[in-house]
Amino acid sequence: MSEIKIAELIGKGYDEYWNCEKRYRVLKGGKGSKKSSVTALNMIYRLMKYDKSNLLVIRAVMNTHRNSTFAALTWAQNKLGVSDLWNNSVSNMEMTYLPTGQKILFRGMDDVLKLAGIQVSVGTFNFVWIEEAFEIASEADFEKLDLTVPRGEVPKGYFKQTTITFNPWSKEHWLKKRFFDLPDNQTATFSTNYLINEFLDATDRRVFERMKKTNARKYAVAGLGEWGIAEGLVYENWEVEKRNVKLLLEKGYKAFFGLDYGYVNDPTAFIAFLVSVKEKEIHIFDEFYEKRMLNSDIAEEIKKRGYAKERIRADSAEPKSNEDLRRLGIHRITAAAKGRDSILNGIARISEYKITVEPSCISTIKELSTYCYSDKCNERGLRLPEDKDNHLMDALRYAFEDVKYLEHQKDDTFGFKGREILFGRWTQ
Repeated sequence: MSEIKIAELIGKGYDEYWNCEKRYRVLKGGKGSKKSSVTALNMIYRLMKYDKSNLLVIRAVMNTHRNSTFAALTWAQNKLGVSDLWNNSVSNMEMTYLPTGQKILFRGMDDVLKLAGIQVSVGTFNFVWIEEAFEIASEADFEKLDLTVPRGEVPKGYFKQTTITFNPWSKEHWLKKRFFDLPDNQTATFSTNYLINEFLDATDRRVFERMKKTNARKYAVAGLGEWGIAEGLVYENWEVEKRNVKLLLEKGYKAFFGLDYGYVNDPTAFIAFLVSVKEKEIHIFDEFYEKRMLNSDIAEEIKKRGYAKERIRADSAEPKSNEDLRRLGIHRITAAAKGRDSILNGIARISEYKITVEPSCISTIKELSTYCYSDKCNERGLRLPEDKDNHLMDALRYAFEDVKYLEHQKDDTFGFKGREILFGRWTQ
C-alpha cells in the first residue's frame, strides 16, 4: 500500500475532495469526470487507514449497485493492489476487509427505516456514500437516512462523513437548494467535469465534442457538470417522486406502455406509466433503455417485467419488428398512429397533465431534463422539439394515444392483465 502513489492514481483536480473531512462532502459532476472512480479509491483507502470504520453505500434502487458501486469498489481494490485482502460477495452484496473484518454494505432507499437495523461486528458506520443521489426523490427521504446513519461515537482521530455524488440534471432538484444554495460549515461542495480527466483518450473526448455540437443542453450537464436548466423544456410540469404503484392502481389509475425501437446508435426505449384522467396525472414507474437489443431480447425483457399481456404502442415505422414481437408472444403490440402534427399534438395533450417519475427511471429523468424545443418551426410557425435523445419521450407519446379512450368514455381495456406479477414487484 505504501508503494502506491495515490496522486498518480487519481490525477489532478481532486486533492481537496480526497482530504475533506466535513460532515457532508457533496460532488456534482459530468460524465467522465472521475467522480465515481476517485470516490471508490478514496473509500477503500480510508477503510484500510481507519481500521474501525465501515462503509454503507446507498442508491435509490438496490439492484442498481452490482454494475455501478460494487463494480467501482472492486476496481478500486484492484487498482490499489489490495484485492487479495478483500472478500467480495455478490450474492450478499457486501465486502469484507479480511485483516480486520470491516464491512462495506450496499443498500437501496426502498425502505429507509430498515437501515436503522444494520449492524457490524467491528467499529461503526461512520462513512456513507450516496451514489447517483439525483435519484433520491425528496429531501425528506435523505433526512430519514441522515438521522439513521452514520451513527454512534467514533474513536479519537476518526470522523463521520456522508459523501454524495451525482449528475446535476435539474437545478430544481432539492440537492441544489440544500447543499449548494444554502451552504454551512458542515458542508463542502465540489463540481467537476471531463476536462480534468487526463485518463480519457481521444476517442472519449470526441464523444463530448460531438455532444457539444449536437446537444448543448445535454453537454452542459453531462459534459461540464453544470445544473440543468428549465428554460425551453418541452415538459415543465414534472418532478421525481416515489409513489405507491399498487395503491394508484387500486384508486383507478390505468396503465399504458410505449416502445421505441433502436439498435446501434439509438437505444431501444420502453416506458410504463399510469394515468388518472380525473386527477390529470401521469406517473411513470418503469423503463428499460438499452442499445443493441434484438427483438428476441425485447420480448424477453417485456415478459420478465410482467407486461407480455398488455397493449403496447410501438413505433409504426418498424412493422417487421412489431410482427416479430407478436410471433415471440407479445400479442398486443400495436403500431402508433402517425400523421401531420402528431408530435406536437401528442406533446400538447401530455402537457395538460402533471408528470411524476419514479426515482429508478433514470433514463426518463435524463430525457425529461434535456428534451427541449429547437429553433426549427413547422409550416405554421410552431416550434418543433429537438429530434435527439428523445426515445423515451417518443415511447411516452405513442402510448399516450390510448389515453383519449379514457378521456371520452369508460374503457376497461387498460390496466394490468398480469396484475399479480406487477403487484408483487410494486408493493411499496
